[in-house]
Amino acid sequence: MSAQEMTVSENNVPFDWKRYLFMGIGVALFLIVYYCPPMPDAIDPLGEHFVLSKEAKGAIGVFLLAATWWVFEVVPIGVTSLAIGVLQALYMIRDPKVAFKDFMDPSVLFIFGSIVIGMVFTKTGLTKRIAYKMLSIVGERTSMILLGCFVMTAAMTHLMAHTAVAATMFPLLMAIHALYSDDEKPTKFGKSMFIGMAYVAGAGSIVTLLGAARGAVALGFYKDITNIDISFFTLTMYMFPIGWLMTFLLWGFFMIFMKPERDRIPGLKEKATKMYSELGGWSRKEVLATTIIFTAVLVIALKNFVPALAGLHKTGILLLSTIAFFVVNILDVDDLEEIPWNIILLFAGAMSIGFCLWDTGAAKWLAVNWLILFQSSPPIVFILGMAFFVMMMTNFIMNVAAIAISLPVALVVAPYLGVGGEVILYSSLIVAGMPFLTLVGAAPNAIAYNSKQFTSGEFFLWGIPTSILLMLVTWLAVSVIWPLMGMTIYVPAVG
Repeated sequence: MSAQEMTVSENNVPFDWKRYLFMGIGVALFLIVYYCPPMPDAIDPLGEHFVLSKEAKGAIGVFLLAATWWVFEVVPIGVTSLAIGVLQALYMIRDPKVAFKDFMDPSVLFIFGSIVIGMVFTKTGLTKRIAYKMLSIVGERTSMILLGCFVMTAAMTHLMAHTAVAATMFPLLMAIHALYSDDEKPTKFGKSMFIGMAYVAGAGSIVTLLGAARGAVALGFYKDITNIDISFFTLTMYMFPIGWLMTFLLWGFFMIFMKPERDRIPGLKEKATKMYSELGGWSRKEVLATTIIFTAVLVIALKNFVPALAGLHKTGILLLSTIAFFVVNILDVDDLEEIPWNIILLFAGAMSIGFCLWDTGAAKWLAVNWLILFQSSPPIVFILGMAFFVMMMTNFIMNVAAIAISLPVALVVAPYLGVGGEVILYSSLIVAGMPFLTLVGAAPNAIAYNSKQFTSGEFFLWGIPTSILLMLVTWLAVSVIWPLMGMTIYVPAVG
């Protein structure tokens, strides 16, 4: 193509006014919040004042800009993350060394290591081996294939971090979708499978302390405040019915509102059985990869029970497996180019804005102002109001931080309304594990996005009804399920 033809072709590209409109809205929100007059202090029930400083206003402004750009995807999601660091540095919201250091937080590197495990599953052929075996069992019906994927995802998160589970399931789902459609275009089956996997990974991760760090941190935090120690098995007892109820409800939701184009894939069971047999015996690399992955997951899981392993950081353990993959030649330098750095940057920026809201006091100011609205409400309204705040915040900042800024205020207000402390803890853990609105809410969301089956805007829109469903299940847990299990929901009110 000549230079003249290229110029004509470029001139024929229509002006994307929506992209520039939402880009401008994001910038305008940042400037309005940053330069707005001082806001009134937030005052908690004990009379403590929380000031919204200029830096805190800047943090909220950056948060609004990033949220707008992420949802409407005006630039690549990783580039939006870079803007988070740049704005903090240029407007001195935080020291640049601190703002950009968060981009290499251990949680970001844990996601990197999890994605590498997913690559290893694909490269060694383990993905196909598992996919074909599962399909030969569940059969040809797309509804059963979805259910099988959801159940496998939820079950795995009881034993390993939901990030690692999502990275493991991702190539498996890609292999399954390739058997469903030869076309690379998005399908309803693909959307429901990948979005559903992300949602169910969150639902399963609330059941045990092994699914995510938030549970252990929240229990430790609760013990510091109330001097009440909650065991691993007590948490699992109360969260098990909620996690699995959400898993099956989400499957039903996707089967109703995003029903696959085809009810079944004719001949799939026989095809999957044949393709599995053609794989032959396990190769040396498959055995090595399985050994390395299983060892890493086992050590991370045992950290919670074996005192000698307690000092080992889970990110260090997982990255040791990454190094091992290169040492035994399962991966080589060319594989580094296959890493989805857009997703890595997405979470790097999410960590930075989360710490920014925390360090500047903006998150605490928001939490106090929100929860004080419910200090004279009926107990159930207060509980759900607190849960709603955690649910919204965990879609944009670390779920641990969302709980940490909310629990102290909620536990101060709760006795005056006759609400037990445990129900505050458990209801917040439910919603903190299932951020359904944004890609940055949880690593499985971002990993699923890499399938190219949906946009960030579609993810947000589907997240609205599923978040409503989540709040309804939380209400059901507080009003029916937990009381039947013996949890004390209401106590005599103080004062």
